[in-house]
Amino acid sequence: MAHITFYEKPGCAGNARQKALLRAAGHTLDVRDLLGWPWRAESLMDFLAPLPVAQWFNRAAPAIRSGEITPEALDKNTALALLLANPLLIRRPLMAIGTRRMVGFDAGRVHDWVGLGPNAPAADTPLEGCAAANGAHNAHGCAKTH
Repeated sequence: MAHITFYEKPGCAGNARQKALLRAAGHTLDVRDLLGWPWRAESLMDFLAPLPVAQWFNRAAPAIRSGEITPEALDKNTALALLLANPLLIRRPLMAIGTRRMVGFDAGRVHDWVGLGPNAPAADTPLEGCAAANGAHNAHGCAKTH
């Protein structure tokens, strides 16, 4: 089993569900606060570089849902500056094992990467975004779990 560094938004119901799946599959997690982490451009790009700019963003972030920010219209440098200034915009979770990185939680990709065990959800099961019971959001995005 793998030991995964897992960057989350504390209290996010979606991240809680993702961590539970990983732990149930036997993985151990070093959980870190995505919003409070001292990101530098280089360390964030270690995760984001392989993806198109539009896939760097958390679609549940209020500024994106409201249309204030349109990720598809941003160039790499502008997008990176926005993410560093407001980590709530970063697509989550960010996961690392050694030098290997993953952005987001696509069940099929995560299963292929580290394995989700015999009770893995179907590859097309949505595991990103707000998992609040009614899609409730607060000013910081996804409603916190209690």
